[in-house]
Amino acid sequence: MEELKQIFPLHLRAFLQAGWKAGRPEEIRMRIGRPLIMDNGRQELFWDASTECLTESMDKAYLVTATDLQEMVAFMSNYSLYAFDEELRAGFLTIQGGHRIGIAGKAVCEQGCIRTIRQISFLNIRVAGERKGCADEMMPLIRHGQTIYNTLILSAPGAGKTTLLRDCIRQLSQGGPGYKGLKVGVVDERSEIAACYLGQPQNDLGPRTDVMDGCPKSEGMLLLLRSMSPEIIGVDELGGQKDYEAVEYALHCGCRLIGTMHGESMEDMIHKPYLSKWLAQGFFERYLFLEKGAGGSRNVTVYDERCRKL
Repeated sequence: MEELKQIFPLHLRAFLQAGWKAGRPEEIRMRIGRPLIMDNGRQELFWDASTECLTESMDKAYLVTATDLQEMVAFMSNYSLYAFDEELRAGFLTIQGGHRIGIAGKAVCEQGCIRTIRQISFLNIRVAGERKGCADEMMPLIRHGQTIYNTLILSAPGAGKTTLLRDCIRQLSQGGPGYKGLKVGVVDERSEIAACYLGQPQNDLGPRTDVMDGCPKSEGMLLLLRSMSPEIIGVDELGGQKDYEAVEYALHCGCRLIGTMHGESMEDMIHKPYLSKWLAQGFFERYLFLEKGAGGSRNVTVYDERCRKL
């Protein structure tokens, strides 16, 4: 929380303190002229500035001002926003502690491509939260001798697949009783797995993990294969055609892979063109379908290479 306090205006820091007491937040949403919202995975909470209390009612919610966002952007960028044009093009900044701040506003384009973002009016603060041990029950199901089955973690957005992937990577890199630690290469295109700040991972990915931060997934996988000799590659949010081509190349090279992909249901996933091809060729041997349950819980269903429940 201390890293986040440094980017909030003084008059809103009590909001953070109250939020942590109510339950560690997952997201904080700030939109100029709209209510300040904290989401802890179980409920949305609003800030009543008159009583300095959190409330579930929007009626007296504090409305974010343009000055609030101007101050926050200045704090986030250390008063040098132009130095972060590369990050702005990607739509987010990562601050110390691994907290990722999504940004929206006026896009400045050149030749059809986003050069930067100005007039920032919307922030989505995704609070970094390692959940060490959340993959404990999954590890016996994805381990295969001294390595792993090629594994895809599937879910709709917001169900926690990146968190699960991160802990799988940490445990594979760390090793444990009866299992040696493995060399893991992570391609972290959007800085969500390692949450690098000034090149240093803010999340614990284990002692044998190398990270390509801010690199397109397809290029990063090939770079790691050429330079870091990983035994396992970890990658988040596979999607584009180049991603699939790089995955197939890595698997043909003998490297194991654990990754994530968006999907609303297992049936939906089966009809994705590339996934159906992988199913037919048996590229992946484990599929973990993750769903968000009541009260913020996560439910995982495990399937084998033929999409049969285990």
